[in-house]
Amino acid sequence: MDAQTLLDWYDANARAMPWRVPPVTDPMAGGSTNRRADPYFVWLSEVMLQQTTVAAVRDYFIKFTTRWPTVADLAAAPDEDVMAAWAGLGYYARARNLLKCAREVTARDGRFPDTEAELLTLPGIGPYTAAAIAAIAFDRPAVVLDGNVERVMARRHAVVEPLPDSKQTLRALAASHTPQVRPGDYAQAVMDLGATICTPRNPACGICPWMSECEGRLAGIATELPRKRPKKAKPVRHGTAYFARRPDGAELLETRPPKGLLGGMLALPSTDFSDDPQPAPPLAANWQIVGEVRHTFTHFHLILTVAVATSTATPDRGLWVEAANPDDLPTVFAKALRLARSHR
Repeated sequence: MDAQTLLDWYDANARAMPWRVPPVTDPMAGGSTNRRADPYFVWLSEVMLQQTTVAAVRDYFIKFTTRWPTVADLAAAPDEDVMAAWAGLGYYARARNLLKCAREVTARDGRFPDTEAELLTLPGIGPYTAAAIAAIAFDRPAVVLDGNVERVMARRHAVVEPLPDSKQTLRALAASHTPQVRPGDYAQAVMDLGATICTPRNPACGICPWMSECEGRLAGIATELPRKRPKKAKPVRHGTAYFARRPDGAELLETRPPKGLLGGMLALPSTDFSDDPQPAPPLAANWQIVGEVRHTFTHFHLILTVAVATSTATPDRGLWVEAANPDDLPTVFAKALRLARSHR
């Protein structure tokens, strides 16, 4: 009954998202869903949503699917176009894996496989994404375990063991709730519950469909769950970004190496990011420091010094462009570009 209670709530409260098929139930068929989501849309949205909010992803998803409406269209796209379209979304290895996966799917038969095991053979698809595609696109009873589901399960069953130690316990609990009927809708329902009601802070327990069964609420510890190990402090790294311009207004950009941080992205020439980065200007000039920008990556904080110069010298790397669009650059370099342009 737990699953059915949640499905009834989802039928009335499902969030509208551009990659979703809303729940459309057929009472004569026992409440089964009549339509399924496009596997390409599910895959693309799940990759975009990793470490990113729904609000941030919506516009990117619409932009991608308008420009590349099928997986074959995306597979045929030039790398630089996809990387530029991804700029600002962060975690750029996802964009590289996106292209690898699209091309692999297209090379096989143009269709996403419908089982977790087969989906896991595709580049960039891990256990969570495989389960999400199998459940949402193919209505298979896969266990979808993201941060929202972990939080719901920890509270529903008062799991006090901290994450990540409790992950397998939470997975087993999530599996125990996953129904054979409408598993795709259920997977989205439990994620919606965590995103809209069972939120990290100030959960709306009074309107939760699982309120009466929630062991964490009954014990008065729901807001404390899930518990987590104390985080280690992130290290601080440094670097320098170089903004070169010619007297005619052209600006110097470079494409970063395909592997590594921000791989394959268009950026200002820069040093490495480390404790003691060595100067690496792209051309000989009278470089002037105009300030710094700060940015936080997954594993470290970055303090990026911005140097500006006007020169007609030939650069040893990079390409002169008429006018760089900050929106085509990763966020940290967009910040640096805007700062540099403010010091003319």
